[in-house]
Amino acid sequence: MVREIKKGADIFSEKALPADRSDIKTAKDLLDTLKANSDICVGMAANMIGVNKRIAAISAGKSSFVMINPVITAHSPETYEAEEGCLSLEGKRKTERYEWICAEYLDIKFRKQKQRFSGFTAQIIQHEMDHFEGKLI
Repeated sequence: MVREIKKGADIFSEKALPADRSDIKTAKDLLDTLKANSDICVGMAANMIGVNKRIAAISAGKSSFVMINPVITAHSPETYEAEEGCLSLEGKRKTERYEWICAEYLDIKFRKQKQRFSGFTAQIIQHEMDHFEGKLI
């Protein structure tokens, strides 16, 4: 189900809580909401639809996927400066991003995944994970 996107800095005021199997509907709704906004959005954190859980939906080219409780386990020593916007916040902000990351997470079927991401997909994941920590990007 496509959900309303919440606006304002207050939705990121608390750190997101770990998700569990009872949050599968939220994960599906987040993915539906991302797909419905694919013309203006490449990633969403669950707090953007009003649920303070560690769930992200990511668009990577022609496919989209969910990351539940993602953790970055390794990253490049190199960073670059990026300018990012967010559907929940006005304007754009500068930030530093790693060139590549390795992440462990649960997929939408709660299967453990471990994957390396680079380029724009790595940037999107880092942005959404910042939202989990209450960072305004």
